[in-house]
Order: sequence, then structure tokens, then C-alpha cells
Amino acid sequence: MDYKDKLITVEKALSMVKTNDVIVTGLGSAEARAFMSQLHTIADRVKNVTTTTCLPMINSEYFVNPAFKDSFKMAGWFYTGPLRKAHMNGSISFIPNHLHLAGIKRIHHIKPNIYIGNATMPDKHGYVSLSLSNTYEKRMIDAADLVILEINPKLPRTFGDVELHINDIDYLIETDYDIPVLPDIEPNEKDLKIGQIIADYINDGDCIQLGIGGIPNAVAASLMNKKDLGVHTEMLTTGLMKLAKAGVITGKNKTINKGKMVATFALGTRELYDFLDNNPSVAILDGHYVNDPCTIGQNDNQVSINTTIEVDLVGQCASETIGHVQFSGTGGQADTAIGAQNSKNGRSFIALYSTALVKNPETGEREEISKIVPTLKPGAVVSLSRSDVDYVVTEYGVAALRGTSVAERVERLIAIAHPKFRDDLRMQAKELYFIFD
Repeated sequence: MDYKDKLITVEKALSMVKTNDVIVTGLGSAEARAFMSQLHTIADRVKNVTTTTCLPMINSEYFVNPAFKDSFKMAGWFYTGPLRKAHMNGSISFIPNHLHLAGIKRIHHIKPNIYIGNATMPDKHGYVSLSLSNTYEKRMIDAADLVILEINPKLPRTFGDVELHINDIDYLIETDYDIPVLPDIEPNEKDLKIGQIIADYINDGDCIQLGIGGIPNAVAASLMNKKDLGVHTEMLTTGLMKLAKAGVITGKNKTINKGKMVATFALGTRELYDFLDNNPSVAILDGHYVNDPCTIGQNDNQVSINTTIEVDLVGQCASETIGHVQFSGTGGQADTAIGAQNSKNGRSFIALYSTALVKNPETGEREEISKIVPTLKPGAVVSLSRSDVDYVVTEYGVAALRGTSVAERVERLIAIAHPKFRDDLRMQAKELYFIFD
């Protein structure tokens, strides 16, 4: 069967969905936008269809609108703002995971009936590129009964482990939609201060991993004077692209995948996608390989930089929930933090602002609270255990926790808390018998 024989419409693809089916789509900008945005149109003929997603970039009607909850359920590896809101409809549930095992464990639990994602147009040899993610996508393609790809000329052709021949794809849908972007957030004053603190711990020739948000962007901006950095990261960001364009990233000192910027997915600006197109210096590889702490640890001088929501005085990090409420996801935080510490001369940084403004439920007024706390909020999920935390950074400095006792951790974490909360934190630490002086 040749290319033209595999072409179908979105409507034809939707007609293949049956009651009780399990559908998996790609991560972030690898999501099948045309299909997912129209999934709700078959709600009148199907029930209990489960979609499995990760960081979806479009607000599809099938999960946003509570009217469709009997027809569709979502199991998500990573929440976004719309998912947090739609969770209250009762049709969305989070899948606890470490990203390098997300696909493997999901397949162990339940087999996908349909995989639908996006890909580049076929080349002259009949190969498409999965383009922006292989976090779990190829594994799901291998496991699914039916594979449908939305091919799109606007997707960058990437290399690594993303090539797939059309003979291994059941159906293709021709599309031409714009690829969702993640805006390049301008770092604020706190971000820049934290970014510079972390940058001072990064040496020429180090291999780095950055996460999402203003603080990682600020770290990237603070690295412009470094030399010969390497990249082994879960997510390839616009900030990393800027460093590569500036000649800061060469990868020549990497222990594995020398000279390559290695990632499992990419998400950022249109400029990032243009940079990725036909760029052999970038390798998008299987998430089970990229995010495996054993793989990460093979790179000497690996530096992991992630953010968190709240840290308690013994070092536990709640990075994905606010109390019991799911906010985002574990993603690769534990993968990369542990992997960096497996590395020769490796370091792992967890960054956060010292305070946050939150609404008081009794007064309705916003008030400043400390994000370094005696104990985590009731129900909070520990994304990174106290045994796996290395350096914690706020705008007030660095708490080096590797090898420290509870009493030493308390002192170091209080020292980087906002000054107005330090006395109260010390008092509560005594009440909890963490310290006695």
C-alpha cells in the first residue's frame, strides 16, 4: 500500500473509534490536533473512551465540556491549566509516573487500541519524522492496534530515534495547522537573581538539563559567558537553542552522545522549531533512554536544574501538587535530579522563590507566605524525596543538602528563606524536634 492509499480524513479516523477504546496521543506539540479537537463530535455513539495525554496544548472540547464525561475519560501524565480546571468535571485523573517509565508502565497496565499523533511529511524514502517528541510515542506506536498520524509540512524534521516508515503506519491524515508554541517567558528580577546564583555553580564543559519556566530561562540567559557546554535534557527549550546559536553549546566534552544536543521532546517558540529542522546536532531519543538516571549518570559533570512549588525543612519537594490538588506532574524531576547525582562531578539544583502570594480563604485577600515550610501542606505529593535533594536555591542563596543531617538541613534552608519568616520557621522546627537550640 502506498502513500495515497493510506490517506484518510479526520472524520474517517473518528469513525474507527469504538466504545471502551483506549487512545494515546503525543506529548505537547506532538499531539494530534485535528483529531483531538473533533473527538467530541462522536460522543453520541461511544461510551467510556479513555484518552492518555501528556501536557496537551489544545483545549479540546471532549475534556473541557462536562457534557461529554460519559463518553470520554482522560488519564494524564502531566496537567496543564485547562486540565486542572476540567479535573473538577470528574472525567480526568492523573497518572503518577517518572517520565522515563511513563510509557512502559502504562502499556503494562493497559494496551492502547489507537495511537494518534503528528509527524512530518514523508521523505523520498517513505520515512516520516515524529518531530517534536519520542518520550513514549514510538513505544505506544509499537503497542497500539491502530496507528494514525497527522502529517504536517509545518513540523520540523528532526533526527535521532524518531524516524518511521509509512509501511508501519496504518493511516495518514494530511493537515496544515500551526504547531502550538510555548512563549519565551521574560525572566523577572527574582528569576534573574536565582539564575545567576545557579550559573555560578556551572563550569565550562558541563552538561546541562533545564526544565520549564522563568527560572530555567533565567539560568540559560546567565550562561552566555560559558564555553563548550553540553546538553542532555528531557525538554529542549528555546533558552537552550539560544545558547547553541551563540556557540556556548558544543557538546565536545560530553561522555556519551558527544557533540549532540540530546532530548526526548522539544517545546518552545517557532524559532526553536526552525532551529530543529534538519539539524543533525540535535537527537530526539526514546524517553526511557534519555531520562533513565543510569543513562544520565554516564555523562560526567551533568547538571540538573528544576523548580518546585514548596520545600519543607527536611528537604522534601512538592513540585506537582498544591496540597492534595494536582497542579502539574512529576515529569522527569526525579529522573534528572537522581541521574545528575549519579554523574561524576554532577550536581542537581531545585529552585523556587522564597515566597508566594496566595488568597486567604477567610478574608479573600492575597497574602505573602513562605515557600520553605516546616511541613508540606496536608496531602501534598513528594515529587523529590529528601534523600534525593542536592542543592536548593532561592533568591537568598543556596542550601547544599547533600550528606547533611536533619538539623543541618533546617539551618541551611532557614538561611535561604525570606528573612521575615526565618524566626517563625526556627520556632516551628523546635516544636517538631528537628532542632533543639
